[in-house]
Amino acid sequence: MSQVPDSLYYTKDHEWIELHEDGSATVGITDYAQESLGDITFVEFPQIGDAFECGETFGVVESVKAASDLFMPLSAEILEINQAVDSEPELLNQDPYKKGWLLKIKLRDAAQISDLLKPADYSELV
Repeated sequence: MSQVPDSLYYTKDHEWIELHEDGSATVGITDYAQESLGDITFVEFPQIGDAFECGETFGVVESVKAASDLFMPLSAEILEINQAVDSEPELLNQDPYKKGWLLKIKLRDAAQISDLLKPADYSELV
């Protein structure tokens, strides 16, 4: 069974979001997503400074099974990408919630947080 940490928010597209007090957030893919994809071989990242609306495609994860679009969970600007995952995409399989995070973002509309799934709701989805 997939891990669903209680401290995070989730999307129906299997991304997780960790909110920070400074108005930023960390984004990654869930344990369920990495299990479904299989061995991840490549991640296409956006550029630092790029801005996305909630629901827009911001990148792609490629695995031995498939390629899957990544969707921005909240309207935000890219602050940082995980360089370790860029060079070692298998970190998404090994540790999706810690070492395998994808992006750090600056939120542009905090009201959108209420549209995210709480852990219990995401657990029901998967």
